[in-house]
Amino acid sequence: MNALSSSGIVQITLWVLIGFSVVTWGIIFYKLWVLWRIGQRNREYGREFWDAADLVAAGSLEQSDSALGRIAGAGFHVLSDVQNKATRKLELSGDIQSILERSLRQQISKERKVLEQGLSMLASVGSTSPFVGLFGTVWGIMHALEDISKAKSASLDVVAGPIGEALIATAIGIAAAIPAVLAYNFFLRRINLCEAELEYFATDFLNLAVKSGLKTHEES
Repeated sequence: MNALSSSGIVQITLWVLIGFSVVTWGIIFYKLWVLWRIGQRNREYGREFWDAADLVAAGSLEQSDSALGRIAGAGFHVLSDVQNKATRKLELSGDIQSILERSLRQQISKERKVLEQGLSMLASVGSTSPFVGLFGTVWGIMHALEDISKAKSASLDVVAGPIGEALIATAIGIAAAIPAVLAYNFFLRRINLCEAELEYFATDFLNLAVKSGLKTHEES
């Protein structure tokens, strides 16, 4: 066993853990910005939607810039297709209210998938970083034992460097895992709250559509 296969492996492990940490904090800042932007745009669309005179006016609002808007757009699209007598699609067969409800839930599922982007990486870093650090620690200890064998001595001067390097690997592994786990739990809760908001809006939209006769314009 030489320096490249022992101490070198520990150094590679340290850089891997540092990379994990950089990725983790990058995801954290990105997700904070994404959730802030989504929340702001949802509030803007929700305010405009409920200020509209009726569903006809609400249907003219910009829908692609917010999660609430895209959910409403999915609902308006179904209402438009159902009213089109020339439209014959298998997905539009059945009770109109059930079709609309299914479409709204499908859009909510799509929005959640977007919100969950990056969470799998946080979970992976949080679960694997301690073990990667432990791997570096084991190699560092093996390096220390090799130095002891070569020097025929277990003095502090011989073992301090390799042992210290090994312990640093464990420390960095834990340091990379803690923010990843905390961020994962934080974002998961925020996503659940955001999904609940989308479900509330979808329920309100469905109720409005039912009250208006499941149409977005006056039939001739």
